[in-house]
Amino acid sequence: MSSESQRIVLAARPVGEPKATDFRLESGPLPTPGEGQVLLRTIWLSLDPYMRGRMSEGPSYAAPVEIGGVMEGGTVAEVIASNSDKFSKGDIVLAHSGWQTHAVVDARGLRKIDPALAPISTAVGVLGMPGMTAYTGLLEIGKPQPGETVVVAAASGAVGSAVGQIARIKGARAIGIAGGADKCRYVTEELGFDACLDHRDPDLAAKLKEACPKGIDVYFENVGGKVWDAVLPRLNPFARVPVCGLIADYNALTGDAPGPNRAPALMRAVLVKRLTLRGFIVRDFAALHGDFLRDMSQWVREGKIKYREFVTEGLASAPEAFIGLLKGKNFGKQLVRIGPDKV
Repeated sequence: MSSESQRIVLAARPVGEPKATDFRLESGPLPTPGEGQVLLRTIWLSLDPYMRGRMSEGPSYAAPVEIGGVMEGGTVAEVIASNSDKFSKGDIVLAHSGWQTHAVVDARGLRKIDPALAPISTAVGVLGMPGMTAYTGLLEIGKPQPGETVVVAAASGAVGSAVGQIARIKGARAIGIAGGADKCRYVTEELGFDACLDHRDPDLAAKLKEACPKGIDVYFENVGGKVWDAVLPRLNPFARVPVCGLIADYNALTGDAPGPNRAPALMRAVLVKRLTLRGFIVRDFAALHGDFLRDMSQWVREGKIKYREFVTEGLASAPEAFIGLLKGKNFGKQLVRIGPDKV
C-alpha cells in the first residue's frame, strides 16, 4: 500500500471558464482514521457540471470549496483501514470524498456497494446521483404521460441519456438535443430516442419545431442559453420544466448578464401558458432512493436503460477532463479512474 496520498485542491477562483492554473496537485502522508472513521482508497471519481458552481463564491444551495480546499466530488472507494464496526477492510463504498487518492471520512456518511450487482462505477453513474437525478426530476416534476413529447438537453450525457430512455419507458416521445452528429446518432440509434438535434445547428429552432409538431410537454433543462431560447416558444400550455442544470451559463462572469432583459418574455410565457418551472437538487428526493434503485437496476438488467462511460486515467487528468466536460467534450458519464478495483 502506498504511504503517500495525492489531492487536487482549488488554487484560484475561475473567472469565466476554469483553467489548469485554477487547480493544484498536492501530496502528503496517508491520513490515519480516528474513532468511527475509515481510510478510503479512491477507485472512481465522478466529474459533474455542478462542481463549477462550487468553485465560485456566489450564494448557492451548498457552500463553495475554499481556496486550498480539496475539490469535491462523488467517489467509489475501497476501505483500507477501519475504526468503525460498520465497515471492514476491503469493503467497496460510495462516498463523497473528493478529488484525492485517499481520504479519511466518517463512516456514517458511507453506503456499501455490492460489486456483484453491477460494475462498481455505476454507483456514481446510472445507478448513482446522475441516474437518480434523471429519475426523480423527470418523474416527480416532469410527470410525462403516454403520447406526450419530452425534450431533453445534453441528451448523450449521464443525466440526459437516462431522462430520454425513462420517458420512452413511460410511453412518451423522447427528443434529444446534443452536440454533434456522433452524439446525435448514439442518442437515436443506441438509446432509442425518437429524434436528436445538434445544438450547434444554426437552424435549431426550425428543426425543433419540425421534430415536435405537437409542441413540447416536458423539457428537462440541463443547458440553458441558446437551447432554452429555441425550446421556450415550443412549450405547450401546462408544460413542465424540471431545471436540473444550466451548463451553458456556468462560466458566465459575475454581474448582470449581457444583452437585453429576457425576463419579461419568460414571465409572460409562464403566465399565458401556465408553465411549471421548478429547479431541483437530487437530494430533494432522497426519500425515493429505494424506488430509484429498484426501478433503475431492473431497467438496466432488462436492457431498457443503456449507458456509456467516458473515462480518463489518473488523478492528474481530472482538471483537464473537468474543463472538457464543461465544453461538452465528454461522450457519456465522465469518470476518472484513480486506482484499480482491488490491490
